[in-house]
Amino acid sequence: MSLLTLFITAVGLSMDAFAVSVCKGLAMKKLSRKKAVVIGLWFGGFQALMPALGYLLGKRFERYVTAIDHWIAFVLLALIGANMIKEALSAEEEKADDSVDIKTMFLLAVATSIDALAVGITYAFLQVRIVPAVSFIGIITLVLSVTGVKIGNAFGLKYKARAEIFGGVILIVMGWKILLEHMGLLNWLPL
Repeated sequence: MSLLTLFITAVGLSMDAFAVSVCKGLAMKKLSRKKAVVIGLWFGGFQALMPALGYLLGKRFERYVTAIDHWIAFVLLALIGANMIKEALSAEEEKADDSVDIKTMFLLAVATSIDALAVGITYAFLQVRIVPAVSFIGIITLVLSVTGVKIGNAFGLKYKARAEIFGGVILIVMGWKILLEHMGLLNWLPL
């Protein structure tokens, strides 16, 4: 997997955490750098942990699914991306709260990183070097989450839905890319 592909995937995975970070920033009367870093560490840590766990699960069952691994990667990424887009377009409003207590952050970190678990499973089938990949994903998520808190504090919810749609589209495109590459239709692309 190229660095560009990994970066694009990391940004796509980070969009849920970014959107929640925007909400956290919106709820802050005054920007708290400490809270922004705590939020970034929770989200970045879980975005790194979950694909690592998914990778371990995928490796365990790899021999059973190698013939259809590209289809699994495609379906998982497409479903995750479509769900992100659906959530972004739903009329349901999320409650803004600037709390960074352990219970709140644990639940939010797990909720925003479930899709990364599925991506980790696909990484096992694609023979991705997992330690650099999850480290990169975690760092990108940390940076985008801290940035999201700052943006939320400054601008509000204006970009939340757009970020989730953008992330969903990226994951769907990555799923198509994996499928088409396996079929030999995209071998000329540098991604």
